[in-house]
Amino acid sequence: QVQVVESGGGLVQAGGSLRLSCAASGSIFSFIVMGWYRQAPGKQRELVATITRGGSTNYADSVKGRFTISRDNAKNTVYLQMNSLKPEDTAVYYCNGGSTITSGTRGSTWGQGTQVTVSS
Repeated sequence: QVQVVESGGGLVQAGGSLRLSCAASGSIFSFIVMGWYRQAPGKQRELVATITRGGSTNYADSVKGRFTISRDNAKNTVYLQMNSLKPEDTAVYYCNGGSTITSGTRGSTWGQGTQVTVSS
């Protein structure tokens, strides 16, 4: 079973940028949909962005125009470029891979998460 591992989190000031990486242990074509989710303290996990095997993308309204999801098939890696970061972006960010049915559910593949902290 293909697993995913996130990296790239850290502490950044408001207005700054970070790039998260999600590396798969096998081919990312194993997943029809790959995405990034986040969970802030005391809140439910929420969708940030997804990208399909065909390259179609989808974003949460709160990150549109600031975040960009992309994939490098040769490196089996999905990225999340985060610009103009805000304190409300502070959360643990999780990489996810699944089918069109399982994407984002407990039945899909999750990474261990990477912490992003944005200071004001």
